[in-house]
Amino acid sequence: MALTPTLEADVLRRQDPEMADILLGELFRQSTTLQLIAAENFTSPAVLTALGSPLANKYAEGYPGARYHGGCEVVDVAERLAVDRAKALFGAEHANVQPHSGSSAVLAAYAALLRPGDTVLALGLPYGGHLTHGSPANFSGRWFDFVGYGVEAETGLVDREEVRVLARAHRPKAVVCGSIAAPRHIDYAFFREVADEVGAYLIADAAHPIGLVAGGAAPSPVPYADVVCATTHKVLRGPRGGMILCGRELAGRVDRAVFPFTQGGAQMHAVAAKAVAFGEAARPAFAVYAHQVVANARTLAERLADEGLMLVTGGTDTHMLIVDPAPLGVDGRTARGRLMAAGLVMDTCPLPHSEARGLRLGTAAVTTQGMGEPEMERIAALFAAVLREETDGTQVRAEVREMTGRFPPYPGL
Repeated sequence: MALTPTLEADVLRRQDPEMADILLGELFRQSTTLQLIAAENFTSPAVLTALGSPLANKYAEGYPGARYHGGCEVVDVAERLAVDRAKALFGAEHANVQPHSGSSAVLAAYAALLRPGDTVLALGLPYGGHLTHGSPANFSGRWFDFVGYGVEAETGLVDREEVRVLARAHRPKAVVCGSIAAPRHIDYAFFREVADEVGAYLIADAAHPIGLVAGGAAPSPVPYADVVCATTHKVLRGPRGGMILCGRELAGRVDRAVFPFTQGGAQMHAVAAKAVAFGEAARPAFAVYAHQVVANARTLAERLADEGLMLVTGGTDTHMLIVDPAPLGVDGRTARGRLMAAGLVMDTCPLPHSEARGLRLGTAAVTTQGMGEPEMERIAALFAAVLREETDGTQVRAEVREMTGRFPPYPGL
């Protein structure tokens, strides 16, 4: 497989050796370190092929059958296929597959349902809320009046009583449920009940769990939310991009909010790659994969706890773990630096009710590589040894390279 499918596999090397070296350098990095960032995964060769296809050349403003450019008869088929597959995969009445990212999808959802100045209730940023959930540096915090709810200090779970009190006090136009740091499943029925009580729309930001939903390893927000925003990468294992799911009564508003209100021409190569990923996710093998992602995360969580680290919520039901390394005498940023030097790549994130930062890990990518519970146990041991400085980082890096060599993300490359 070529990284960029072309008539001649070495065309980039001949034309632009500098960029070819950069691409190969990134492939080497991905193939020789452990990718534990919760928002990342390895797409299939088929998805990469669609991304590097001639569909990248086509301008296609509008929607199938109603484009502003000629020559869209082929890409119309590609988009219809992506839409039909998304609807079938998630049991949705309508799907828009054009958003360029998860943030773009959330922006379009707000544009479809809200007006500037409207009040929105969402998870506060210190507790795992996304930038689009009211950050003052983001369009959301500038255009809307966000009220943030939090999580319980003892459990790390959403503070339901606070959600109810804030909803009744502020009467928001929309309630947003979703988090970038939620190791446990979201209770969509609860949020639907709260939204109905105050006459609000319910927007589910399912960027992280949507791949687990596709594989039957997490509850679906589709039956409960008015609009579901999601990414197509992460556990879903598609191209970097976004999508929106909703009922037919909001379909027109959502479509107009994506185009022409917030975006121009669709990226048709990405739309085609999303269709490929949806097709892959509909296969039985993907359900096996999604459940293995969760099994790996639980094993990793248990072993890290055995090593003395503290886990927010005490564990995980998903692909994600939020870890406090303080019990081993190291802060989050220092821990990430040591681990990265040893070949374990992950993020930091805020810890609830604390000024400190923790580590956010995910098991989607390593599971795609074929790793299972035995590898998670070894990763946890390496993790703790590095943080305790019981072993040299160079030695750990060598073991990581040996492990990834047995489980290459793209065999044969």
